[in-house]
Amino acid sequence: MLLITLMLLVLVIGCAKKGSITGGPKDETPPVFIKATPPDFSTNFNSDEIRIYFDEYITLKDAQKQIIISPPMDPKPTITPLGGASKFIKVKFLDTLLENTTYSINFGESVVDNNESNPNSFYRYVFSTGDFLDSLSIKGTVADAIQKEVDPNITIALYEIDEEYSDSLIYTTVPRYITNTLDTTSFSLHNLKEGKYKLIALKDASNNYTYEPKLDKIGFYEEIVTLPADTAKVFNLTISKEILDFRAIKPKQVSKNEFVFPYEGDADNMKIKLLSQAPDDFETTTLPDKEKDTIHYWFRPFFKADSLVFEVTNSKSYKDTLITRFKDQYKDSLQLSSEYRSILPLNKKFTFSASTPLDSINEKYITLVDKDTIAIPFSVALDTTKNEAQIIFEKAENNAYNLTFLPEAITDFVGNVNDSISFNFRTRKLADYGTIFLTLQNVENYPVLVQVTNEKEEVISEKISKNQETLVFDYLEPAKYLIRVINDTNNNGKWDPGNFLQDIQPEVVRYFPELIDVRANWEIKQTFILE
Repeated sequence: MLLITLMLLVLVIGCAKKGSITGGPKDETPPVFIKATPPDFSTNFNSDEIRIYFDEYITLKDAQKQIIISPPMDPKPTITPLGGASKFIKVKFLDTLLENTTYSINFGESVVDNNESNPNSFYRYVFSTGDFLDSLSIKGTVADAIQKEVDPNITIALYEIDEEYSDSLIYTTVPRYITNTLDTTSFSLHNLKEGKYKLIALKDASNNYTYEPKLDKIGFYEEIVTLPADTAKVFNLTISKEILDFRAIKPKQVSKNEFVFPYEGDADNMKIKLLSQAPDDFETTTLPDKEKDTIHYWFRPFFKADSLVFEVTNSKSYKDTLITRFKDQYKDSLQLSSEYRSILPLNKKFTFSASTPLDSINEKYITLVDKDTIAIPFSVALDTTKNEAQIIFEKAENNAYNLTFLPEAITDFVGNVNDSISFNFRTRKLADYGTIFLTLQNVENYPVLVQVTNEKEEVISEKISKNQETLVFDYLEPAKYLIRVINDTNNNGKWDPGNFLQDIQPEVVRYFPELIDVRANWEIKQTFILE
């Protein structure tokens, strides 16, 4: 009897393994709005709380970014559920609502079901504290002035132009109406009232609806937006990071003979003058930092003082006096470096730089040999303004080189000399590179700055075109490249961003719509028709 029971048990278990309960198909239905109290689109609204009901349990996902209330409120209302699930959303107002004003609460894609996070996309709750709902709207797009793709979550703001309006309000005051692009490049603003407005786009880093030039990108529509006359327009806004107004920041001594002067803005014409008493043979030199907004200020000889007073000026009538502490420290050391530690492109000169200002180079203490240890004739070109030097020689393709600096080949500004150092590098075969022959069409105005960038939009090569011509970008390593054309409106050889207070739009940049696939030993003839 026991044996029969065991056999039946095995049979039952075996049959149970033939199938399993799957729970049915995956739920892909978003939560459905049922009702709201007070009702959606209410007028003469006087409640301090809203409840919005759905047909299933919901949560709020990424609510801080997704939920946009227009006009903005300060303090913001509390919105629940946060961190839990509920069948309704509760909005509790902590601020007194404006009279005769239409409000909209756009939930974006924050409302998701509790099980599968299916979103109820772009649900909006609208109400008015007056007798009617404002119903005007505008729409448009946002682009980045220099990047091919625009950042997500761009804030779009409308400032009402009345007797209190001035352009400086964007720095201190929240706008009348706002919305957000979220993950798209387009926007729309609804339930607007008749009037005149200034239209702004912000990459609002602090999410405070005001413009902070140190952090934010900004774009703007040049003309006044008039409603309802302009409701049929499509507004195209282009954002850029403005150049800050110049300001010198307190300097800091970082070594025996060096101070660093941080700054904001454009330092092209920045001048530093020591006002304190110094020796008769006192000399200085300055160099910009390659990565930071900082000027390196070196001096010789060292002298003793408790503090130093500097005067900083620039070409725009800026003048400031800065005081910093001064003491004896360790002396700067001389260190050489080069970006060509492995491969030297056939169209480049071997260039090296130093951690301290280069002062002189003795070619007698430098040797250059190829892979067969044959001495290669060379010359040296020193550029003290860039703090770099070039070793100029006739390169051969597919060769290897050793460049050696013997001790005391290099002397820097403060009297340091180098220890023995060598650089080993090689060249590739000419057939390892590709070439782009680029022809531009429909260029409205010259000059234009034409850049070839990698997929990260880092500039690989650039040329200035002043007339109709075929541009040759050669010695390109096999890779995929972007091409962009910059309208160099002020003819300064670089791209310039916009400026809101000066009503200046950023210089126009156009990208070739496709990646250019450059292969070894290939020549690509490409026409770029500008639109």
